Amino acid sequence: MKRTLRRVLPAVAAAVLFAALAACGESASTAGQGGGGGADPDTLVFAAVPSEQTTTLQQNFQPVLDMLAKVTGKKVEFRQATNYAAVIEAQLSGQVQIAQYGPLSYTIAKKQGAQIKAVGAQITAKGAAPGYKSYAITKTGSPIKSIKDYAGKNICFVDPDSTSGYLYPTAELLENGINPQTGVHPIFAGGHDASVLEVASGRCDAGFAEDSMVDTTLIQSGQLKPGEITTLLKSEEIPGSPVAISTSLSPQLQQTLTDAFQNKANVDYLTANGFCKGACTIGDGGGWGYAPVDDAFYNTIRQVCDVTKNKSCTQA
Repeated sequence: MKRTLRRVLPAVAAAVLFAALAACGESASTAGQGGGGGADPDTLVFAAVPSEQTTTLQQNFQPVLDMLAKVTGKKVEFRQATNYAAVIEAQLSGQVQIAQYGPLSYTIAKKQGAQIKAVGAQITAKGAAPGYKSYAITKTGSPIKSIKDYAGKNICFVDPDSTSGYLYPTAELLENGINPQTGVHPIFAGGHDASVLEVASGRCDAGFAEDSMVDTTLIQSGQLKPGEITTLLKSEEIPGSPVAISTSLSPQLQQTLTDAFQNKANVDYLTANGFCKGACTIGDGGGWGYAPVDDAFYNTIRQVCDVTKNKSCTQA
């Protein structure tokens, strides 16, 4: 399955992203070398990974990209990566200055030494809490009735570095006495949408995905019929996906970017200031904008890593 292969070969994906970044020019590729006090690059590179198979992620981020270009006076390039490992490597090497992470991949990047800080977490509606849940799912009518029934089955996960698509699911499996590597036949579907659709098609007996993909996104797109999927279990609230900026940028530029994400990267501001044309949603999954967060907000992810001893917590 092609989508599986692209997720389990992160080194290849990282190489592809690096090749794309090289096209941005010298200013982008040498970013991050100033130690927080050197000259900022003329081009800021923003990288993100889609939660579903899509070619429209840049379009969804375009109002934010245009706003960032205006407030910083910089050219802002967008790069859609195939997995979080590629984004981590690119930000570690200074080829990316702004990145939209999943909660787990953000903590991995920090642990591996990326000089970054979380400044905002995506939210779906104004005033909403920055969080979401992982769902354990199966096709309606399946003989699988609980997590315990996952043992020995073909189970769809999303990505080894996905929080709701792998980390929290492995914790649930371990809690139910199932080894996530040997107690099931794991399949990395490549996206939250792919995980759900592989379960719906029967190619996976059961699986995991983020809540919105099951509850709204695929139903609204017509790819899934209401009632086609049964949710067996919902996780505790997971801290929302952060956007992180490089701390090698000058303090002034860091503050400008922080203010931009916390106060301007939202539907209200972008619409009022002409960055949104017509209906406007922001980023992956059609969000409203960002809520302020800091690094400590993701300590619960680190705690789950400590409990599960999941190797994905330490390597991408």
